[in-house]
Amino acid sequence: MSASTTREERFAHGLEVLKRVDGEAGQRVVDSLADINPELGHQVVAWAFGEIYDRPGLAPRDRQLVTLGMLTALGGCEAQLDVHVNAALNVGLTPEEIVEALTHSAVYCGIPKALNATFAAKKVFAERGLLPLGQQPTPDAEATSA
Repeated sequence: MSASTTREERFAHGLEVLKRVDGEAGQRVVDSLADINPELGHQVVAWAFGEIYDRPGLAPRDRQLVTLGMLTALGGCEAQLDVHVNAALNVGLTPEEIVEALTHSAVYCGIPKALNATFAAKKVFAERGLLPLGQQPTPDAEATSA
């Protein structure tokens, strides 16, 4: 969006992007800020989604992978992980890809943070009827089947 757009136009554009990526979950976050910090809600919509999420440099699914990794690394972001696991599914990531990204994060973020993120994902998967996920082969099973 150009700098000449109005505050309302930036918000409207951001709301379109938010709905496309986060669906209802993102709107609930913005609504939950209305009585305490509506300006933060406005910035989430207009800036984070209207400006940053809508940039052409990364596909939406790649943005969600980055977001999942960052929220996992930060720790204590389970409520935001809930929204962004839903968003990751909305933009085409599979539950298995999400779990793989969270497993990979254990190397860089630590097992406790990866566990917390995985449990947040499990909650979302359960709400969307996506559990149980396919069984992952164990290293011993792979060695004996080769």
